[in-house]
Amino acid sequence: MTSALIIGGGVAGPVTAMALQKAGIDATIYEAYDRSADGVGAFLTLAVNGIAALGELDLHTVVREKGFATTKMTLGMGEGKTMAEFGFGAALPDGTSTQTITRAALYGALRDEAVRRGVPIEYGKKLVAATPTRNGVTATFADGTTAHADLLIGADGLRSTVRTIIDPNAPAPRYVPLRNEGGYAKGLGLDIEPGVMHMVFGRECFYAYVMHPNGDVWWFANPRQPHELSRQELAETPWREKLLDLFATGDRLPRDLINATDELFAGWNTYDFPKVPTWHRDNMIIIGDAAHATSPASGQGASMAIEDAVTLGKCLRDADSVPAAFAAYESLRRKRVERVVSQGKRNGDGKSLGPVMRRVLPLFFKLYKPGEESMNWLYGHRVDWDTPALAA
Repeated sequence: MTSALIIGGGVAGPVTAMALQKAGIDATIYEAYDRSADGVGAFLTLAVNGIAALGELDLHTVVREKGFATTKMTLGMGEGKTMAEFGFGAALPDGTSTQTITRAALYGALRDEAVRRGVPIEYGKKLVAATPTRNGVTATFADGTTAHADLLIGADGLRSTVRTIIDPNAPAPRYVPLRNEGGYAKGLGLDIEPGVMHMVFGRECFYAYVMHPNGDVWWFANPRQPHELSRQELAETPWREKLLDLFATGDRLPRDLINATDELFAGWNTYDFPKVPTWHRDNMIIIGDAAHATSPASGQGASMAIEDAVTLGKCLRDADSVPAAFAAYESLRRKRVERVVSQGKRNGDGKSLGPVMRRVLPLFFKLYKPGEESMNWLYGHRVDWDTPALAA
């Protein structure tokens, strides 16, 4: 194994390329779009388990300064009523904790570091076909060009072309009946601690906010959306007016957040994958959201993709064939990522509280106070590069 084609240049693609580089495998990234996505998009939580995996490739410091430490979260019912407080996992030995970071900053930092390390990235390369050959895989792109390597890795996200090539009967993403909206509010002067994610079960809509050290407030809202919106509907929806209507009564804070935000994120639908049966075939494999997209409510999408990338690099380093590496990879990753998808689905379902649950939930947290250890399976997971990937 000496070469790989990586389809997709988001978060998973560059990390995978650098993991393969460390394993002695040359990789080229093929991205369907150009660089125009820089600076666009929402923010995410990069959990300590994902940062630890980046550390195995000496990448954690590359992204650490691009975001800000987010050490804990609170759950409340609005109007200052806090029910519970949780940590985002123990800090790493060097003191690095979970980070809140824009998707564009994370993507840009990883892409730029991959380029600095000598990873080739080709833009405007939309995959349309991939054909197994006797000595690897040949990819064909929409512009008529082709590329050949020993293996092909689909890091091409929720609407993965590689997933469909591997299995034409692969399931479609599952719609989760929540919209995603939000933005960056300025000038509010809130008297809150920076780096604490406040999650609130509002009367009509779940919302969350966290203050950046510079005083800006990063926030998002998840209105209930029973039916999936088309691209046209999403583009034509007056997001600001709809959100202000949702928050017309009750806690004033979400209205202040909306009014203090110059430009709201364009709303988008929520999806996940309960299970993708086939991850690999004929020296082709899918990773990250292409294989196991999880609801944003899990706070683990980027971290799972990063763990995938490092684990796959280890398996390709240690196995004596591509099929053996892929089988080892799946055995190490499937159970964990499907548990994370399930956790994200439960978290998302819990964002829509009826009248009864609004009364019951505060009592539940008063009686039951889960400790840090209850989520250690999630935040405490580590991918150790130096440990052999294959069982003896």
